[in-house]
Amino acid sequence: MNTLKERILTIIEKNSRINLKELAIMLGTEEIEVANALQEMETDGIICGYHTMINWDKTGIEKVTALIEVRVTPQRGQGFEDIAERIYKYPEVSNVYLMSGGYDLMVILEGKTLKEVSGFVTNKLSTLDTVLGTTTHFILKKYKDHGTIMDKKEEDIREIVTP
Repeated sequence: MNTLKERILTIIEKNSRINLKELAIMLGTEEIEVANALQEMETDGIICGYHTMINWDKTGIEKVTALIEVRVTPQRGQGFEDIAERIYKYPEVSNVYLMSGGYDLMVILEGKTLKEVSGFVTNKLSTLDTVLGTTTHFILKKYKDHGTIMDKKEEDIREIVTP
């Protein structure tokens, strides 16, 4: 990968809203060159999407996030690919990772309630034929997500005065 593309990725990973003109200025190149590089990386599947970080706690909308450890039996000739694909096709699943350690897959999903997440685990996930077992962890509070601090504290800059 050329250095221009690497530099573009480094910048847009932290701020995907930056416009082409600003990006070209930061990189010391022409807008068309940046646009072509972005298009090429999208076509090649290097850039897979653009996402917005939302602090749902501040919206009043209830969301429950769960991390589910899944132990599975790998399939001959497929390994973990088939079961991972079956799991990530569920709309409530946001992430699926192949892991090392005591379990095989980490599944992250969002639901409206604990009951909804529980229903997914008991009725959909654990009933898949190669799933041996699951362990579910619920996120109680997000402090930092994808490099973004979720609830920035404002520093009190007042001086302490004592009588």
